[in-house]
Amino acid sequence: MRIPSWFKPGAWGAVIGIAATVIVGFSQMGWRTGSGANALALERSNLAVASALVPFCVAKSQQASASTAMAKFKAESSSWSRADIVRTSGWATLDGMSTPDSALVRACSEQLETMKSS
Repeated sequence: MRIPSWFKPGAWGAVIGIAATVIVGFSQMGWRTGSGANALALERSNLAVASALVPFCVAKSQQASASTAMAKFKAESSSWSRADIVRTSGWATLDGMSTPDSALVRACSEQLETMKSS
């Protein structure tokens, strides 16, 4: 059986083309592996849940607006310290939760900061 003379360069061209497509696809076009897609979906769902719960956190903080925690929050300039105040005051701990969610703490702290500045 004779292999045509064009087969070897054509096969190498196909192999190089496939490799280039895979490299460009994963690095530039946003392709993901299954586990990478799951991790991204989990991260986005956590952020969506946190943003949906921010109004409850803000309402809890407004109920305690006369407390010393809110006064400390308004006086604080560090974002880490503001998030710590939200965490320790219990504004980000909803019914049925034993500890506050970190994404909710950050989102609530940011929302309260924007409300404070306006």
